[in-house]
Amino acid sequence: MKRLDAPIARTYSGAASAAGPLLFVRSTRRAKLGEWVRIGGEGQEERRGQVVDVGTEITVIQVFEDTLGLKPADAAITLAGETATTVVGKDLLGRALSGTGEPLDGLPPSIGEARLPIWGAPINPVRRQHPSDFIETGVSAIDGMNTLVRGQKLPVFSAPGLPGVELAADIVENARPARGEPFAVVFAAIGITERETQIFVSRFRESEVMERTVLFLNQASDPTIERLLTPRVALTTAEHLAYTHGIHVLVVMADITHYAEALREIAAAREEIPGRRGFPGYMYTDLASLFERAGVLKDGKGSVTQLPVVSLPDDDMTHPIPDLTGYITEGQIVLSRELHQRGVYPPVDVLPSLSRLMNAGIGQDRTVPEHREWADQLYAVYARGREAKLMAAIVGSEGLAPGDRRALDFVDAFEGQLIHQGGTRRSLVDTMRIGWSLLETLPRDELTRISDTAWEARGRDEVSKEPPR
Repeated sequence: MKRLDAPIARTYSGAASAAGPLLFVRSTRRAKLGEWVRIGGEGQEERRGQVVDVGTEITVIQVFEDTLGLKPADAAITLAGETATTVVGKDLLGRALSGTGEPLDGLPPSIGEARLPIWGAPINPVRRQHPSDFIETGVSAIDGMNTLVRGQKLPVFSAPGLPGVELAADIVENARPARGEPFAVVFAAIGITERETQIFVSRFRESEVMERTVLFLNQASDPTIERLLTPRVALTTAEHLAYTHGIHVLVVMADITHYAEALREIAAAREEIPGRRGFPGYMYTDLASLFERAGVLKDGKGSVTQLPVVSLPDDDMTHPIPDLTGYITEGQIVLSRELHQRGVYPPVDVLPSLSRLMNAGIGQDRTVPEHREWADQLYAVYARGREAKLMAAIVGSEGLAPGDRRALDFVDAFEGQLIHQGGTRRSLVDTMRIGWSLLETLPRDELTRISDTAWEARGRDEVSKEPPR
């Protein structure tokens, strides 16, 4: 017996017109936004497409493959009756897939446990739990100074020529929860080159983290529309692992700038009225539909945490992409071109960086009780040293007060010892130990952010191992 909700395919002969990758079809019935489309015809290669706009007279279809040789008037256009879905399941762990979930590792397609719509569903605010558990990334500038918390969305603001994607790959290899719960990483590469694809696949396989990682690799040569699907396919996979299997999932998306540019390209092809710098006016809402899929559920065992990478066009923090991203997310990790040129890796500038949920994930029963005071004192001395560095360029270091000269020396030590760590992983214990050794070079009376209790407790050898609440 036929299910009442089974998808019903409808085939139409010929398109009214075409413009680049878009087909305009008249008189379609019950077309749905996001519906899958097959485009073929006598003597024509079959192509895939998706409905991107539904009107009373015209339906707009985005063609995935190259449209060279496609004859719109002679095409047979089949609306499949179902929207974009993807296979999900634990057997995807260890796989390298395309942006739409097709195998890239030479293995057969996954059977999976279910097939779910890629658009997700909003988390009921009543069921959201406030993020409160620490995730160790292995990066001192993040773990110590701008802590990532389970269920948070914390973007990395990079720029052309800066190692934002490389930092993301390091975190994929090194990230782990502090208390050993089930943990997985979903890595969504958006608009990368063939060379970068091979680097990521070989690197993760060699590092032995592939068994807990799912790679979705969308290349720059792939259809534009696929860049809009890739993060949604990745997030759907992450949500299933988190909320069905109770796994804590870290989703790394690189690069959101390529995603936003694809959004602008498709909006321009649809002749939509542009907003700031040519981007569509709904880009804020569209980005929010990605970022707001992070979270922790009350009475749930799993979680989704996001670490998106955003390349700043022209190093401009006010550009619409980082500007809107900053409004939606809970902080930012900012990479510095100056530190990168001096060989500091990762080149994280901790002063403009911020984790708004850091206080919820550190302290008693999470990291160490003195973590907040430790970070505040390092911030204070480093900021004073940066100001002294500007003054020294005018009056010379000899013209500075003794305290400012000590802070000036502290800058180089802080950047060279705490921020710089090459490509090695560093535990939170090691990070805290290095920070304390830097503070011990200063007079105790200048460390006004450190209480006597915290000062006496410095150098402890372990973080909290209490079970999460």
